[in-house]
Amino acid sequence: METLDMGEITPLLNILLSLALAPLLTGVINRTKALFAGRNGQPILQLYYDLFKLLNKGAVYSRTTSWVFRAGPIIGLSSLLAAMTVMPFGGSSALFPFQGDLVLFAYLLGLARLLTILAALDTGSAFEGMGCSREALFSALAEPVLFIGLTVIARYATNLSLTGMLAAINPGAWAKAGPALTLVVTALLFVFLTENCRIPVDDPNTHLELTMIHEVMVLDHTGPDLAFILYGAALKLWVLGTIIISIVIPIHTGNAWLDYMAFFCGMVLLAIAVGVVESSMARLRMLRVPQMLVGAGALAILALFLVLR
Repeated sequence: METLDMGEITPLLNILLSLALAPLLTGVINRTKALFAGRNGQPILQLYYDLFKLLNKGAVYSRTTSWVFRAGPIIGLSSLLAAMTVMPFGGSSALFPFQGDLVLFAYLLGLARLLTILAALDTGSAFEGMGCSREALFSALAEPVLFIGLTVIARYATNLSLTGMLAAINPGAWAKAGPALTLVVTALLFVFLTENCRIPVDDPNTHLELTMIHEVMVLDHTGPDLAFILYGAALKLWVLGTIIISIVIPIHTGNAWLDYMAFFCGMVLLAIAVGVVESSMARLRMLRVPQMLVGAGALAILALFLVLR
């Protein structure tokens, strides 16, 4: 009988671990914020409980909605699951790596966002339309920053695959291109906060109608549909955080379990950092967010000039 090569099953195992652990990041962020506020806070596994509860409920659909509203959460979650197949986790190869997969990765994230916006617009609610317009504006400014940041890494690694790009980042890379990598990480951190609707761009816990962005777009979703959206948000937090952690903590020991443990610890530290940011500052005014993203784009462009010289 032919034996399985551990190198072949590691990417699939990493994806399965990531699918299981992604909702944990939200719990870490909430517990960090609760610690700063002097509260006990939610259980760290609260999102798991919420997902289980929502999956066992029924869904309510308005007569004004069409198939677009029902398809939005399903296609959005499917897009994020597909994006995970080209993202390397824990220092291993992606499940389906190929040259140029960074473009597919970015557009799969864009597809998930597009379906969320279309599903919200399908309700016919002016309130949700307001949130859609804000989400589309900020995303349109964040996406070029993501592309430029990935281009910097691709240029340094001379590789157009996310697996090859992130594998080329090691302690030696920081010694040779430390300033450029620092600028890229800073720019990608702004994209990370924007795409995941975190402070200072958006407040996931807000209940003020005039300040809601992402939360207002999912107000009409219930039951399993809402569970798909919440789980998709956790996966998006995980995959975008993976890029940052793979650059900041480039550990490639050759031991799959050791590399993944280091990667997971880095993801937890990133979640704690997000909780610290959200506890130590308020959200920006709407007019300031585009300025912040333009500044992030300037940092990414400067990093590109540094690697091109």
